[in-house]
Amino acid sequence: MAITIDTFRTLISEGQELLRDIDLYDRQFEFEGSGRYVLTGVRQAGKSYMLFKRARQLMSEGRLPEEFIYIDFDDERLIGMDAGDFDTILQAYRSTGGQKPILMFDEIQNIEGWEHFARRLANRKFQVYITGSNAKMLSRDIHTTLGGRYTEGTVYPYSFSEYLESQGIVLSQGWEYSSERFKVMEMLSQYLLWGGFPELMLFKNKRRWLNDLYEKILLNDIVVRGRIRNETALRMVFKRLAESIGKPIAYNRIANLIKSTGINTTPASVIQYVEAAKDAYILLPIENYATKSTERETVKKHYFIDNGLLSIFLSNTAAPLFENLCAVHLSRTYGDKLYFYHKNTEVDFYIPEAGYAVQACVTLSDPDTKEREANALVRLDKTEGLSRMVIVTRDEEGSIPLPDGRAIEILPAWKWLLQSRDHSESVPI
Repeated sequence: MAITIDTFRTLISEGQELLRDIDLYDRQFEFEGSGRYVLTGVRQAGKSYMLFKRARQLMSEGRLPEEFIYIDFDDERLIGMDAGDFDTILQAYRSTGGQKPILMFDEIQNIEGWEHFARRLANRKFQVYITGSNAKMLSRDIHTTLGGRYTEGTVYPYSFSEYLESQGIVLSQGWEYSSERFKVMEMLSQYLLWGGFPELMLFKNKRRWLNDLYEKILLNDIVVRGRIRNETALRMVFKRLAESIGKPIAYNRIANLIKSTGINTTPASVIQYVEAAKDAYILLPIENYATKSTERETVKKHYFIDNGLLSIFLSNTAAPLFENLCAVHLSRTYGDKLYFYHKNTEVDFYIPEAGYAVQACVTLSDPDTKEREANALVRLDKTEGLSRMVIVTRDEEGSIPLPDGRAIEILPAWKWLLQSRDHSESVPI
C-alpha cells in the first residue's frame, strides 16, 4: 500500500519540530562539512542522537529547521512502505515550498531497496545522513550500489568516558590521584553491570528496560530479518554464549549442548543464528590468532556489544562481565584487528598490529593467579614480540618487572578504560 503525500507532510513537520526542540548531550564525534554518511550499530546505541546532533550543528551555522527532512522508518505509519514511496517524500517536501532539503533517514534498512534511492540522492548532490541497525546495510552488494558515495561508521553505546560525562562527571587534571577516583570507581560498578545504553540512564528499572530492548532486537532484527523459524533454539544459543563468555567454543559444541536439552538444532543453524546476531550488533565474535583460518571460523570467543545485554543472562558473576567490558573497549578501539591467543598459552586479547596483549582478571590477590596471568603474557612475548603487556584488574595497580628491564603493567579498569579516551571515544567514522 502506497504511503500518501499527506502522511509524509505530517512526518516531515514532526521531524522538523523534533530537531528544533530535542535536548542533547554533547557526545564527541566529527562529521565532514558536506559529507554523506551511513551510520550503523545496535538499537538504542545513539545513532538517532548523531543525526540530531548534526542537525543542531548545521542550524548553528545558519540552516533552518524547515530545511531538514528527518524520518524514522520504525514509525508505524510507514508499515507497508516500499522503495517506490521514497520519491513521495521529496514531493511532500516540495509541496510545502522547499527545494533541496538536508535528508536524515533513521532505521532505513526497514525499506528494501533503500540503497538505490540513497545512490540517486548522492548523484544529485543531496546532503544525506542514514542510520540502520543491521550490518548487512554495508554488505558487498550495497557497497557496490552506493559506489563510495557515503562514509560509513559504527555507533556504540556509551564508552566509560562518555558514561561519566553523561552523569555530569568531568574529570580534572590529576583526577586519579584525588578523591575524584572514588566517584569514578563507584560509577564503574554501575557501568559494569548495566552498560552504556544512553536511554537506560533515564530508567530506574534498568533490567526491565534491557529485557524490552533485547526482545525488540531479537524479534525484529534477528528473527524477522534473519527469517529464523526455531526461536527456542535461537534463545538457547544466546544463553549458552552468555554462559561461555571468555571461553572459545565450537559451533558444533553449542549445537550438541542445545540438543541435549531436547531442542533440535544443527551446527549450520547455530552459525546462522550467530551471524544474524552479529548483523544486529548484539555479538562480538573474536577469532584465535594462533590457529589456521578454517578453525578461526568455527571456534571463537563471543562477547556481547554491551554489558547491560549480557547482564540479562547472568547474576552475581563478576568475571564474565569484567572480561566482556574489556572486550568491548578494545573492540571500539581496534575493531577487527582484535584477537585472542590460545596455543601453548592463553591470552585474553591480542592486537598483533600494535604488539599489544591484555589479560582481564578481576583480582590478582591469589599469587597463583597472578603468576598464571603474567606467565601467559611472557610466553606470548617470546613467540610474537610484544611492545605492551597489561593485566586489567578491578582495583589493583602495579607492575611486574621482567628480566630485560621491561614490565607487565597492572592497571585498575577505571584507569585503563580512561587512559586513551581522547583517542578512542569519538564515534569511529
